[in-house]
Amino acid sequence: MPIVTLKPSGKTIEVADGSTILEAIIGSGEKFAHKCGGEAKCGDCHIYVPEGRKTLTKIQRLEHEKLDTVVGVATPSRLACQARVGTENITVEILSFV
Repeated sequence: MPIVTLKPSGKTIEVADGSTILEAIIGSGEKFAHKCGGEAKCGDCHIYVPEGRKTLTKIQRLEHEKLDTVVGVATPSRLACQARVGTENITVEILSFV
């Protein structure tokens, strides 16, 4: 099972393939803003994935459209509620603070 490393806390969590990054963050006990219940409507779960992003599921239209409205989007940007973990370890940089 892949390991997700959360920055800046440094927490690590082992997750099942196909889990969303949001599920991994919540499972770690990390406080994390998310309002829309994983429907890619709010953009609050915007994160950076500096390592391992090629193993994630591809960005779909709904996520892409929401990212277009979010401030601070860059190449490693994803929505935690939409990105699913593949088979390799990843590093996630949490951008929101609760």
